[in-house]
Amino acid sequence: MEITIINGPNLNLLGKREPEIYGSEGFEAYLEKLKEQYSDCHFNYIQSNIEGELIDALQDHGFSADAIILNAGAYTHTSVGIGDAIKAIKSPVVEVHISNTFAREDFRHISYITPNAAGLILGFGLDVYRLAIESLLKK
Repeated sequence: MEITIINGPNLNLLGKREPEIYGSEGFEAYLEKLKEQYSDCHFNYIQSNIEGELIDALQDHGFSADAIILNAGAYTHTSVGIGDAIKAIKSPVVEVHISNTFAREDFRHISYITPNAAGLILGFGLDVYRLAIESLLKK
């Protein structure tokens, strides 16, 4: 199975940024663990702080990858364009968030991604990515 993981703004700072919310492990180290655990899967990984690059990544992988795991970060709550890109592609998209966005500020309760996503997993730290993979493998 080919899975593309797309991370949005500030997720390149995982392990450094607000460890009380996001944990102390960087994503690249965590991705290596996922690759070991799911050796039958092929992973593509993209991280960008730029909205248009996230849309490009969805379009580039959305017709070839078996699935996409997307953590759009703050763009989740603002980007109609990312929501529209998900609607336009064939690959199922699982939306993930490291923190429980519903336990945070009110503006984080809005998602332009969720209505177009195959599912939503949030609040379990970096484990949301593993949970997304597990859900995709069961389909």
